[in-house]
Amino acid sequence: MQFEAGELLSKINDPSDLKKLKEDQLEQLSQELRQFIIDQVSVNGGHFAASLGVVELTVALHYVMNTPYDQLIWDVGHQAYGHKILTGRRDIFHTNRIENGISGFPNRFESKYDAFGVGHSSTSISAALGMAVASQIRGEKDRQHIAVIGDGALTGGMAFEALNHAGISKSNLLVILNDNCMSIDPNVGALKEYLTSITTSKRYNRFRDDIAAVLTKISEVGPNALGIAKKLEKSIKGTLLKNANLFESLNFRYFGPVDGHDVKKLAKTLEDLKHIPGPKLLHAVTIKGKGFALAEKDQTKWHAPGLFDKITGEIKKSSNDKPVAPKFQDVFGHTLVELAEENDKIVGITPAMPSGSSMNIMMKAMPDRAFDVGIAEQHAVTFSAGLATQGLLPFCNIYSSFMQRAYDQVIHDVALQNLNVVFCLDRAGVVGADGATHHGAYDIAFMRCVPNMTVSAPMNEEELRNLMFTAQLPNKGPFVIRYPRGNGVMPDWRRPFTEIEIGKGRLITAGEELAILSFGAIGNEAVKAVQQLNELGIHPAHYDLRFAKPLDEALLHQVFQKFGKIITVEDGSLQGGIGSAVLEFMADHGYHSQVVRLGIPDKIIEHAEQNAQWKNAHYDANAIIAEAKKLCNGKLTSSMVG
Repeated sequence: MQFEAGELLSKINDPSDLKKLKEDQLEQLSQELRQFIIDQVSVNGGHFAASLGVVELTVALHYVMNTPYDQLIWDVGHQAYGHKILTGRRDIFHTNRIENGISGFPNRFESKYDAFGVGHSSTSISAALGMAVASQIRGEKDRQHIAVIGDGALTGGMAFEALNHAGISKSNLLVILNDNCMSIDPNVGALKEYLTSITTSKRYNRFRDDIAAVLTKISEVGPNALGIAKKLEKSIKGTLLKNANLFESLNFRYFGPVDGHDVKKLAKTLEDLKHIPGPKLLHAVTIKGKGFALAEKDQTKWHAPGLFDKITGEIKKSSNDKPVAPKFQDVFGHTLVELAEENDKIVGITPAMPSGSSMNIMMKAMPDRAFDVGIAEQHAVTFSAGLATQGLLPFCNIYSSFMQRAYDQVIHDVALQNLNVVFCLDRAGVVGADGATHHGAYDIAFMRCVPNMTVSAPMNEEELRNLMFTAQLPNKGPFVIRYPRGNGVMPDWRRPFTEIEIGKGRLITAGEELAILSFGAIGNEAVKAVQQLNELGIHPAHYDLRFAKPLDEALLHQVFQKFGKIITVEDGSLQGGIGSAVLEFMADHGYHSQVVRLGIPDKIIEHAEQNAQWKNAHYDANAIIAEAKKLCNGKLTSSMVG
């Protein structure tokens, strides 16, 4: 659904149109942009509160900077909706996150104004610094490089690495700290406390305003006085904040804090900063969800609320007369508490995703045994390893795509020491509208090659519970449990725990001529396929492997001895995945069956609904049926083999 833009916004087709406005019109434009985002997201869905919080900053940046020549990078990109609307995508914004529509994140292939593709946090400063150094090498002294990073993303170690490097460069880099005390959930840690001390220090803010005018007068006296003024400014900041400013200790010129919703003040400040060389940091204080009262009040809930009534604020939920199966993440959260109540060694760890992973259930029930470590996946893994050395049993819950950021720690700090850390990889497989940056496509491949590692995937909620129960039993070593985004298939999922034998698969449906080997929840597509094939007179066997490592070799020997035609199905990359593992087994043992592998191909899967992504990548139920027909050459079987 499309909406009419306001009087000013309707005339903005790119930033050159924005620059034609008078400064006094920027407030009205900001109001119209905010309303347009509310209108669009309420009926089309998407990320919400983050973009509302940076409306004025977005307007000011494109008003002052010469984009796309000046390079603007949005960390993570949840907050870039206003940026997209102002840079030529207003009339197609209703296609945001829809198949064949625009991406929900900045994307270099989509627009020249998207200077860098993003989706994971803490990357913006490194990318902007690389661009700034390149401009320096080319002699482009007039080119600006701006990284907009939230205080949540700033907790990521990569951001500090970039700050440390940028401080010794003379590159033209501006870091804008969008400080709203939030990422998706409330921020945690010492950095949050430090930034709060800056923004709430009445002494500092009062003196900052008073001294600014004095410093301006002093600097007009001459070059020596200017040097004295800079030293005085630095001294005042350090004294009033009781310690040296963190950013200035890294050789950044620090400016702020400023009101991130005063668009005219922001524009004036940015205009001044354009003429100051070297690395600079502007600290802008904003409110996530600004302009929509409910989003301001509950910023986590309104990060990505789905469809809602923009008048009443009621979030629309699909109605269903039948019992609905829960989300896998909620089964994880409730099951973890059940297990922890019986096993006092269990602790929970998540890197800044307590609500997204449902770790918040344990954090509420057992606050002393569940830890949000901030956006710091590497730390989360090694912190878990440290806990494990002392006899505790960490359940480290990280989205599959984010686990990619901590791979060295998985190998070096957990696997080499054979520590009992349970890695619960949420959002494994394709994830729908979040698209390419968030798919959990590669974890099967990169985990199954690690020594000492167990790699498992449940087909349903009961299997998830039982795998979690099994993983917390003594001496199980490093243990991966991967499960998808979204709902499962079992409304009646709370069942007694049962230990699962490590490396043991199971027969779902007996059959003849053809065997289907599935791994994980995508096996439910295989169940649908088998039912439809049976109606066609084709009766394949279906096996749920459950473990990519160790493989159930006894089961595979039975399969290869009985079946000359095999289909493997996985919601993961074909290269190095479960299908590759089956082929390796076949080669190692001298079998010669015909094997067709279905899964994520060697290409980028763009945003769409999950079932559309399965279809487009050719591993949904219809794809399984099509491949089964090809293998069987249309030959109908007369009976089932029990």
